Amino acid sequence: MTYENITERQVLCFGDSNTYGYDPVRDGRYGPDERYPMVLQSLLGPGWAVAEEGLPGRTAVFDDPITEGMNGLRLINPILMSHAPLDTVTIMLGTNDCKARFACDSYQIAQGIARLTKKALQTECWRDNAHPDVLVIVPPVITPEYDRLIFREEMGPGCHERCAGIAARLAPMLQGLPGVRFLDANTLPGAVCSPVDGMHMTKEAHRALAQGLYNLLTGSAPAAH
Repeated sequence: MTYENITERQVLCFGDSNTYGYDPVRDGRYGPDERYPMVLQSLLGPGWAVAEEGLPGRTAVFDDPITEGMNGLRLINPILMSHAPLDTVTIMLGTNDCKARFACDSYQIAQGIARLTKKALQTECWRDNAHPDVLVIVPPVITPEYDRLIFREEMGPGCHERCAGIAARLAPMLQGLPGVRFLDANTLPGAVCSPVDGMHMTKEAHRALAQGLYNLLTGSAPAAH
């Protein structure tokens, strides 16, 4: 297929409740001017089109025994294909893979994200199928305080330790993969989780992440490899 008529650079943000824009203060959703994909769209302006694909509860590779349809690996191909042609796909997952019921450590979680990344690279969603660009984002880590906050039973014990180890495990797995870039959101000033639940980004964090992505997509700052 050819797409000469689609001249805007197409970016798809694939993730979980933080990409969806879950707002722990209201137990709802941040507005379109607050969620990082739409803030990114505003920063990029004309010539760019940003699509949101955030699903609360989504994992990188695990089937959730409680809620169906959460496995990102099973669904990423049709989702990416439905938005073709794509120039960049951002993947920000891992938080839900930390749930105690999946019984994984940070190394295994990182392995799952790496596997998902490779599948995205191989999906025939890319403009002319020539130059895939997958930007893998490690989300802000769950804070230790979550153990006494509203999602403690949903996530289970030990999640903040597993979440904190993902970036260090994942970066070497992605290094050298053609078409892959890496961003640890924890390196961005202000990209933190809400004190309400310790695991969902604040409005300020959404803005910080959007700015970091803008810098990478426009060449204003280098990406880690």
